[in-house]
This record gives sequence, structure tokens and C-alpha cells, in this order.
Amino acid sequence: MKVSIDTLVSIITVVYNGEKYLEQTIHSVINQSYPAIEYIVIDGGSTDGSVEIIQTYQASISFWQSEPDNGIADAMNKALNHAQGEYIVFIHADDYLVDNRIIEKVMQKANGEDIFIGNIIFGRNLKRLTPRGFNFWMNFKTGVYHQAAFCHRRVFERIGGFDTGFKIAMDYDFFLRAYRAGFKVKKIDQVISVMRDTGVSSQTGWPSLKQRFMEERRVHEKNSHGFLRVLYRLYWWLYLPYRKLMTCLA
Repeated sequence: MKVSIDTLVSIITVVYNGEKYLEQTIHSVINQSYPAIEYIVIDGGSTDGSVEIIQTYQASISFWQSEPDNGIADAMNKALNHAQGEYIVFIHADDYLVDNRIIEKVMQKANGEDIFIGNIIFGRNLKRLTPRGFNFWMNFKTGVYHQAAFCHRRVFERIGGFDTGFKIAMDYDFFLRAYRAGFKVKKIDQVISVMRDTGVSSQTGWPSLKQRFMEERRVHEKNSHGFLRVLYRLYWWLYLPYRKLMTCLA
């Protein structure tokens, strides 16, 4: 079913001490041509100038709050509690929408899908990344970039929000659960957002990679049993030494 131009889209920004890029993030949202946007900003009790930046634009923000939280997943869940949109997308303080018409362009292609996903531009080299989407390999690595994923609210209503036990891989855990629950993804060949390589999940040094891999392994342990759990253990027994070697040789 084709969605209407007044279908509400909730855009959520989570920030903690992100004053360096926050203003560009906010601009990319509040200047969108699409008429039905709810913008929610959740600040984790920043001690830099983030709150002052939010206050500057609060007339264009549907809801915002600043208080300590238990990490990104907790802040994302707080935002979900306030979100009224039929579709929900997360554009955090290190990210920004690629142009002022992108939400309009995406919603014109929407037909009531569970989740529709697009491409991102990543890092200093402006590398275009295309998601795999939901397929067998989702069992091992995420095939979705949350900065370019529009999730229908029924997905959250069925499988819940983000697991606060994860500090990095909460989005992989969420999309793996959505995949296992049978939700369908539509891929759109459109760059939706730009993701900077400043976050922990974007770092390529071995200590940061190992931290991310350890969380991904926990995601697998949480979402498996029986033979699949044995397969995951074999996968990690082989994959971790391989990635460490490749990182050291790079």
C-alpha cells in the first residue's frame, strides 16, 4: 500500500558531548522538504555545548530532553517512548542526512514495507556503502546501516527496542531479531545519510575492533541455541585470529 505524503516520520538524534557536529545534524533534519517529520533529540547529560545548541533550535524540535542515561541503547529507547511516527529513523550526532529532500524522496518510494533501507556515505574518504539487507549472512554480520534504515513502528511493537546490555552492537542485535522474526526489507538505491568515522563502531585499530567483535559475539550467543550456537563458536574461533592478523598486516 502506497504511503501518503502526510505519513509521519520520526527522526531521532541521540547525543552526548557532540557539540562539534551536532548543529550540522540538526540542520540536515529541520531543513527537510518532507512536511510530516517529528524530530526527537535525546541528550545524555552533555557537559559541553550540546544542550545550548539544542536549545537554539528547540522551536524546530518536537521533543528533547537532557539527562544521564545508561548508554546509546538506553537513550534510543527513551526516544522510542516518545515517537509517534509510522516510520522511525535514527540520525545521531555524528551523522547527517545527505540533502534537504532525501526524506521526501525515500517516502515517495515507500509502500508500507516493514523496513526500507538505503546507502550511506562513510568516513573521510566519502566511501559509498550499500547494505546487503536481510539474507543468510545477517546471521553473522549486520547487513543494515541504521543511519539509512526506516523501520515501521510495528517492528518495535513486536520485537521491542534496543538491548541496553550492548554499548556498540545494539543495532545489529535489533536487526538480527527483526530478521529472525520474519520482517521484510526493501532496498532503495539511494544515498540517505553521511556517517562520520568518529564513533567506536567505526574505528579500525585492533583494540576498537576487538571490542566490537566481542559484542557481536555476545549478540550471537544471545540469539542462538543448539547447533547454531556451536556454529557460532566455531566461527569466532576462526574469525578473531584471522581479523587480528589482517589488522596487524594492514
